[in-house]
Amino acid sequence: MTPAERLRALIERDAEFSAIRAQGAGGQNVNKVSSAVHLRLDLAALPLTEAHRERLLALGDQRISDAGVLVIKAQSHRSQPMNRADAIERALDLLLSVATAPRKRIATKPTRGSQRRRVDDKRQRSETKANRGRPSE
Repeated sequence: MTPAERLRALIERDAEFSAIRAQGAGGQNVNKVSSAVHLRLDLAALPLTEAHRERLLALGDQRISDAGVLVIKAQSHRSQPMNRADAIERALDLLLSVATAPRKRIATKPTRGSQRRRVDDKRQRSETKANRGRPSE
């Protein structure tokens, strides 16, 4: 079982789903049927590493509440099972997006050629701007 499959199983097991009425156009179907799905997942209940949890909370994603609960609303499909699957997939994508730590940037010095091109461009730009004034007598 891959880590993504394990995480999907944890989401399906620990998430709380509630059916709600979808918004937008759709006529009688929207007005009568609760086909949209709210997924609520307590991130503290998931067996995530501390670094993984910190990266997740540091995202600043509006779907994560201050209490550490992920809330996803899925309403793009007409059927509740499809919206449920969509919500699970979106939660999985969010959790996998922070699964690996970002690579550290290694600072490098600009090459001599790039420094020379930069100075030449600045000099050319300076001459262009200087030539815009009134001609001197």
